[in-house]
Amino acid sequence: MTSPQPEPAHPEPAQPEPAQPESSEPALQAASQKEGLSLSQPAGDVSSPGFGWTQYAELLNGRFAMVGFVALLITEWVTRQDFFSWLGF
Repeated sequence: MTSPQPEPAHPEPAQPEPAQPESSEPALQAASQKEGLSLSQPAGDVSSPGFGWTQYAELLNGRFAMVGFVALLITEWVTRQDFFSWLGF
């Protein structure tokens, strides 16, 4: 006589399938995939500045933040003081 195997207390949840972009125009989707374009990203030139929250402004802001952080690290290394001591706090 064999006893039945107990079921696990917490079964593994089913993994959801990745969402496929829905397009009413299959020709547009096929053409974009052929050229390596993504339909989920807005079309536009990243290298052209604009007013407001643009992708160009965010890239530039991130680069300035990286340069500022490295400058802070170099300043702390050269002066042998942390940032708050250097400011006098």
